[in-house]
Amino acid sequence: MGRITIDGVGKAYKRYSGKWARLQEWITGRPRHEKTWVLRDVSFRVEPGEAVGIVGMNGAGKSTLLKIITGTTEPTTGRVTLEGRVAALLELGMGFHPDFTGRQNALIAGQLLGYRVDEIAAVMDQIETFAEIGDYFDRPVRIYSSGMQVRLAFSVATAIRPDILIVDEALSVGDAYFGAKCFDRIRGFRKSGTTLLLVSHDKQAVLSICDRAVLLDGGRVAKEGDPESVLDFYNALLGDRGRATVAQRQLSDGRVATESGTGEAVVMEVALLDGNGHPVELVDVGAPVTLKVIVRANAALSELVLGYMIKDRLGQPVFGTNTHHLRRVVRSVSAGDEYEYLFRFRTALGPGSYSVSTALHRADTHVAHNYQWRDLALVFSVANLSQAPFVGNAWMPPAVEIESRRMARVEQDA
Repeated sequence: MGRITIDGVGKAYKRYSGKWARLQEWITGRPRHEKTWVLRDVSFRVEPGEAVGIVGMNGAGKSTLLKIITGTTEPTTGRVTLEGRVAALLELGMGFHPDFTGRQNALIAGQLLGYRVDEIAAVMDQIETFAEIGDYFDRPVRIYSSGMQVRLAFSVATAIRPDILIVDEALSVGDAYFGAKCFDRIRGFRKSGTTLLLVSHDKQAVLSICDRAVLLDGGRVAKEGDPESVLDFYNALLGDRGRATVAQRQLSDGRVATESGTGEAVVMEVALLDGNGHPVELVDVGAPVTLKVIVRANAALSELVLGYMIKDRLGQPVFGTNTHHLRRVVRSVSAGDEYEYLFRFRTALGPGSYSVSTALHRADTHVAHNYQWRDLALVFSVANLSQAPFVGNAWMPPAVEIESRRMARVEQDA
């Protein structure tokens, strides 16, 4: 059983005005410092078998929180309680002795993780096989690349299934193949009941693996809930910070829609039209459709870009583009101007539920100048009513050619 309880955790670092201030504080006993708070009143729980993702911008306090959870630093306030054996993958490879071989470092690192020597010896072959570094396993670590150190460290930390697995951004150092291999192992641990705490900027990983997400902003918990709504809120915070407003509302199906922006331009209407121009909510696989978006400018704008993103039922992006990339930017917009956009395409999608997000902004992205971002602006379903059966989110019907490769029989005289 693995459970993580974080209760009112805060972390402050002392900041002194000069080099003598620390000495004066020690001699007089009077505080000569100011406190810089990195974390303030952070509280949440991760239940046994649950997977929780922690997201946030650089400097939000994610790494500090993980150091407190794993015991490498003490909190200024609050406390953390861990129940079960913990494997933490933070700054993979740190602590390896450069002159020891990979095998020797695996033995030492395993003991530091709390494993007995006989436990490590029993899985050493598995560590070597999973790491896939060949003869380098018995060579000094100082000649390893950073990716090889990641391979070795992950293999050691996950050789024995832990009750709690804590994963930082360290896996981003490795190559794509090994990263996929690591996440396959993590998914296997999840099925076996391991509790997972994942810190990542990879939204796809959080959406596909985690049951919940926690957003840290300025050292505090800004949002907690299902991964899609939290990541939508996070995405909204990225847009034009300081000027944009962020709001969320719950839809009739229980999902949470996020809207943000300055309001200098807004989407008035979004509709999906069939081949006859009629609004539809259910579309056949491969059917021609038109996404109609009506936009109004509430202020004079030097340029106006409209983008849309189609997401699957988990909130993972399927396809997105905008009029900047399509080279159809509207310029010199006056307050009160309205525009109707028509995007025509075929629903080359697999059966399932999908949503459309819209974005109004300047230049190629909403991050710098976000007029309006709307998640779940439109929801529609795709059903396979006329195509050959297939699986997956994409409809890519192939043309098939089959050529016989049978060799002609050669008769031999007896």
